[in-house]
Amino acid sequence: MERETLLALAREAAHRAHCPYSHFRVGAALLADGKLFTGVNIEISSYGLTLCAERAALAAALSAGATSITHLAVACIDTPHDAPLSVRTPCGACRQWIADLAPHATIFIDGSEQDFSIADLLPHAFSL
Repeated sequence: MERETLLALAREAAHRAHCPYSHFRVGAALLADGKLFTGVNIEISSYGLTLCAERAALAAALSAGATSITHLAVACIDTPHDAPLSVRTPCGACRQWIADLAPHATIFIDGSEQDFSIADLLPHAFSL
């Protein structure tokens, strides 16, 4: 699946986000075992228990039995076009999930032309 196709699917998913507090819609789309999985951020009143789009997509893939996640795209559709990359990248918790569950995935960030690995985003990830 092409980079732009996966990013478009992440942007499309972001429209289904539940974010009544931040109004910051995020979507993720990933390819695992040749199948597509998406996720959105889901905020609740106990904000610390909010689920990020990346973790929702990873959980969906693993719940369906996926074993090899090869590509992950993330889109924050409410981010201004001139926002820096640091506003567009996955949070620390999501980076650790990616490091553990999709360590070899190519990561696409909407608004950046660069392809990333988890080592780019989390160079000293915790591991056992």
